[in-house]
Amino acid sequence: MTKYIFITGGVISSLGKGIASASTGKILESRGLKVTLMKFDPYINVDPGTMNPYQHGEVYVTEDGAETDLDLGHYERFTNAKITKFNNVTTGQIYNSVIAKERQGGYLGSTIQVIPHITNEIKDRVKKVAKVSGADCVLVEIGGTVGDIESLPFLEAARQFRLDVGYENCLYIHLTLIPYIRAAGEIKTKPTQHSVGTLREIGIQPDILICRTEKVLSEAIKEKISLFCNVRKEAVIEALDVDSIYKIPLVFKEQSLDRIILDHFRLKCKNSDMKNWKKAVVERAGRPMHKVKIAVVGKYIELQDAYKSIYESLTHGAIANSARLEIKRVDSEEIEKTGPDELLSGVGGILVPGGFGSRGIEGKIMAINYARINKIPFFGICLGMQCAVIEFSRNACGMSGANSTEFDKKTPYPVIALLEGQDLKSMGGTMRLGAYQCRVQKGTLASAAYRKRLVLERHRHRYEFNNRYKKQLEKKGMVFSGVHKDKNLAEIIELKDHPFFVAVQFHPEFKSKPDLAHPLFNAFIKAAGTS
Repeated sequence: MTKYIFITGGVISSLGKGIASASTGKILESRGLKVTLMKFDPYINVDPGTMNPYQHGEVYVTEDGAETDLDLGHYERFTNAKITKFNNVTTGQIYNSVIAKERQGGYLGSTIQVIPHITNEIKDRVKKVAKVSGADCVLVEIGGTVGDIESLPFLEAARQFRLDVGYENCLYIHLTLIPYIRAAGEIKTKPTQHSVGTLREIGIQPDILICRTEKVLSEAIKEKISLFCNVRKEAVIEALDVDSIYKIPLVFKEQSLDRIILDHFRLKCKNSDMKNWKKAVVERAGRPMHKVKIAVVGKYIELQDAYKSIYESLTHGAIANSARLEIKRVDSEEIEKTGPDELLSGVGGILVPGGFGSRGIEGKIMAINYARINKIPFFGICLGMQCAVIEFSRNACGMSGANSTEFDKKTPYPVIALLEGQDLKSMGGTMRLGAYQCRVQKGTLASAAYRKRLVLERHRHRYEFNNRYKKQLEKKGMVFSGVHKDKNLAEIIELKDHPFFVAVQFHPEFKSKPDLAHPLFNAFIKAAGTS
């Protein structure tokens, strides 16, 4: 029977439930189990696709085109789980589904209530993921913090789940904070006690506590947590702050988290020391041969999570090249004010990521011009590719005023435009989303990186390169090295006579892993480190 693990969080938000969930999945996977992970998000939006990155962080896109929470990126980076639209569930989706069923007479005249109708819908989503994935173990991360009113239906569904499947098939992990009061020089367990107390009031007794802490927990502290939280001492797991998130599976492994979980489920699995992960990721990252400095030029620079997958993929590229990565975050609006020279001098490579809206666009274009003129390795992603086309059209092809119709509907040279028939009446889920095939041209930088002719990459955008201007750009040295297999859409562009100038319409950062860097990030870091 499928085993289920529910991961909750307490005391404060942003403790890292997603990374803890992914790390737990990783160590169970190393023991031979097939795992999948899903996220319950308590907001009423149907998905994060229309949410501001400053509020939510990046939107992670799955292979089948779902716009999801960024934690699903951690799930795919750490494990072999194939994440789909079923793996991210929001309050909006749940109520949408229940109300639609009620309108269609699906409840035979019943009064619709949170219990059992909403909680049953939530539990059905978990069972659906188990069935679709065929996983031995389903890990379910419940967003928010225990005590939040928004999370209560999800927590109630998790409580009921153990009654439905049995004690040996359901396990609860609670991630909490053990604060260190520096002025007093003391570690405090009271917030964790209160958090577990709140969880127990809901009806959930955690089986395992993962304790985030900046100080080592003494045996006495662990015994106190065990006593007051009614959790076995060995199941009080210390999650000490580390300098790399990729060390966390090893931290959990060292404290036998996998054995504790398997004992609860009464499973006998193969042994694992995770040597491959330790050697290929942690040790290699810890022995850099040289330094590489990358400028990421964006409009959401202030928020770390807005470009989460970008930063992680750059790290993967650095690991693959035995490099110590330094990321310089550059606000594109600052470039508009001061110019690119001072902000971008001394970097080995420049990356311009995706985004929407006109704010900061001219700064991105100026950064791309700086990279092109000064022969600095450049990597553009999604909007970064569109800005590269605009810059080249204006400054190399003499198309003054060239632009995207997203920013200037009256531009004399609409080098980036909407596809015919694209509907903009509804904002949610109306873009080109998910995986599409791209045919890579031989003898190009893209071909050298991929080492194959046909690749599958994920998209999230509305606007496309306007093929009416293709020949004009080719005459001046632009190479369209990747094209949509069926619709002849530009997917990858390069420039001749440049050490590394590659821009893509898709999002390669969604398919990179710490032990298998995406080919384009690998090639970009290599070029930036040797420039």
